[in-house]
Amino acid sequence: MPVSPRDWLDQLSDEDVNFLKRFILASGSLKAVAAEYSVSYPTIRLRVDRLIQKIQLVDDAQVSSEFERRARGLYADGKLELDAMRELLKLHEAECNHNSRSVGEAT
Repeated sequence: MPVSPRDWLDQLSDEDVNFLKRFILASGSLKAVAAEYSVSYPTIRLRVDRLIQKIQLVDDAQVSSEFERRARGLYADGKLELDAMRELLKLHEAECNHNSRSVGEAT
């Protein structure tokens, strides 16, 4: 399935979009955004890195499953640990393979 140029934006939360807006209005200054949010520069840097991961994920044509896209997005947001994401993706892939074999056997 081809990726629309706006898919990456549609995958971001309202909070992420608001952050991007503030970042752009601050002329891309992480220091200014950190001051605006009253957090440290490394905290903002981490937030930007996570947004980059999410955008790269959506642009990755090899990620065809919405389940995988969502799991990787949760990982990028820091809401899912890496080992947990890998385990869920492994189980999901096994289930998909099982369902594919079941459909093939039924025909």
